[in-house]
Amino acid sequence: MLLGIDLGGTKIEGVVLADDGAELARRRVPTERERGYDHIVGRIAALVGDLRAIAPGCDRVGIGTPGSLSARDGTLKNSNTTCLNGRPLRDDLARALGLEVVMENDANCFALAEVRAGAARGARLAFGVIIGTGVGAGIVVDGRVWTGPQHVAGEWGHHRISDDGPPCYCGQRGCVETFLSGPALERAYVDAGGRPADATAIAARAADGDGRAAAVLDRWIERFGRALANVVNILDPDVVVLGGGLSRVEALYDRGVDAVRRYVFNDELRTRIVPNALGDSAGVIGAAWLTQR
Repeated sequence: MLLGIDLGGTKIEGVVLADDGAELARRRVPTERERGYDHIVGRIAALVGDLRAIAPGCDRVGIGTPGSLSARDGTLKNSNTTCLNGRPLRDDLARALGLEVVMENDANCFALAEVRAGAARGARLAFGVIIGTGVGAGIVVDGRVWTGPQHVAGEWGHHRISDDGPPCYCGQRGCVETFLSGPALERAYVDAGGRPADATAIAARAADGDGRAAAVLDRWIERFGRALANVVNILDPDVVVLGGGLSRVEALYDRGVDAVRRYVFNDELRTRIVPNALGDSAGVIGAAWLTQR
């Protein structure tokens, strides 16, 4: 059996899979991150203990986290659950659980799940994109996550597409995340004079003839095309799978694909750009697959 945990900002989800990928159990608890690091470690430990009653033979647990492990000292970095940053989360959980802990960025878990059991099944090289509150991605090569020596492979949300773009929390300006995330799209619409709305509502308003929403969405799709064409030019993946809340914007799969095609360094675009198949379950499923030897 395979045991996985998806550590999110608002919830912690756990799953037990059979070795063929069939789901045997799923549990969910609130993260309560405002109560701090030790509390989160305790929440994960309790959830794993609950799931081990179903899978007593598991000696490893896979954990998907916001942020990634530092290659220098093994502590967590770049997490938007800031109390985790600089802390030895993997080591602390291994001690608390008495199990081997395999930990990866949540976008890597998403990409792995879609390759093993979702929209990218069978792809040799897949790029799994998350566009939501933030922007991230994971790379899977021959069925395995590629993290790179610095554990930043796939961080396309923090490559710059404009020298004078909005400031980013990473310290740079004009990162992809500052243009393509849900909050970025929502700010752009308000700045254009629109009534506050979430990103999917803005896309719906554009389809219903709201001129401001249409102009803002057009710019957003154009930037999506530029940003993803950069990835295709460098990696040339078989497939790009889109996840996160904004992956439901239907325009990404026609006008968005056309925008990528315009900017890719080739006379055609053979890389498939597709919606995810596993939805919100992908992260925890991918975390469980991390443990397969």
